[in-house]
Amino acid sequence: MTETQGATATPERGRSGGSERRENKGLFSRIGLFLRQVRAELFKVIWPTRKELVTYTSVVIVFVTVIMVIVGVLDLGFSKLVLQVFGNG
Repeated sequence: MTETQGATATPERGRSGGSERRENKGLFSRIGLFLRQVRAELFKVIWPTRKELVTYTSVVIVFVTVIMVIVGVLDLGFSKLVLQVFGNG
């Protein structure tokens, strides 16, 4: 395995002795380690451009609207069917 394969932003997670070292650390040092790891992972994120963000948001809104219409039509249809089968009262 090369040095870049399987590399993470958290070298503390090595296979040998990782759990022993973690038990000896205090609460605040573990919280600090966690926050450093979160920050390192956020630097790896590829953030979308404004155009991509608008496109993705539009796609989601259109998809949710279409699904809402489909579910609404099915609900209306099934309610009419149930009223036909069991009557109005």
